[in-house]
Amino acid sequence: MNSIVFTHGDSDGICSGAIAKSAFPGSTVFFTNPVNLLSDLTGISEHYNNIVICDIAIDEKTSIQIKQKLSELAQISDVSYIDHHPVPEGGFNKSWFHHDTCSSAELTYRIFEKRLNRDIRRVAIYGAIGEFSETAAIKKWERLWDVRTLYFYAGTLIQGITYAGRDYDYKRKIVDSLSEDIPPPEIEGLLEAAAKASQNEEQIISLVREKVVKLKNLSYVIDINGYMSKAAIYAGSFGRTLVGVSCEYRPHKQVYDISLRLKNGGVDLNTILRRLAPYHGGTGGGHPFAGGARIPRDELKAFLYDLDDALGR
Repeated sequence: MNSIVFTHGDSDGICSGAIAKSAFPGSTVFFTNPVNLLSDLTGISEHYNNIVICDIAIDEKTSIQIKQKLSELAQISDVSYIDHHPVPEGGFNKSWFHHDTCSSAELTYRIFEKRLNRDIRRVAIYGAIGEFSETAAIKKWERLWDVRTLYFYAGTLIQGITYAGRDYDYKRKIVDSLSEDIPPPEIEGLLEAAAKASQNEEQIISLVREKVVKLKNLSYVIDINGYMSKAAIYAGSFGRTLVGVSCEYRPHKQVYDISLRLKNGGVDLNTILRRLAPYHGGTGGGHPFAGGARIPRDELKAFLYDLDDALGR
């Protein structure tokens, strides 16, 4: 069968994509994101028996068009949209849409379980660990292996993917290897990349400590230039605030990409970002405890201060 997998480039997305490829061997793997998904789907130029989308949040601005496009594709292909991000307020009730709050990797395994080798469950475990989403099912699966080894494998994968950044050709090789249940330390170059990522992380910790700016409810850093989600975590840690924020400028689009991490409960980042980002001409969303946004350059400071106020309400 001719199959294509669209997935996210983080650890959960890569594990989800690997599980989907294990279910449909020989699949073409394409990395995308919520903003670009519609154009990527529109750009499909050949017929695929199976179209699988993993770990891609539904963009509010294009949700209607995405639903329409996938409904068209579902007339000629088997479509599976698998995601764990909050659904837009308008809903997304389609037979091909699979949603749960667990990691996308766990959900992808459950959907394609009949097509999969039992041991591919440990790839789902790596994705769940990377997503901070060890559900009761994941905990049960973990008991089939030495959990210490699983954490070593997951850590190697997470750090190695972080170091790979936007090297999507290498990330496809990782997906290929994981789809065959090859342990992360045995994937060519991954262990070395993980070690380099850990070295870089120590440098980022020092930079964030030096550059962090503290507001009332959030602390932020700008242009640490690397490992945005980690920089956001450390910004919140060193600023001792509810939320940590990392912002990186994208000159070709004149916008800031923003990563946010919540230290503990009490607020819903997804809800706040979906409401606040469009007010500043951008987009935003994610999970209650972790989110992202893209904000025009000239709106960044106003966005951060409005976000700080919103977190305090």
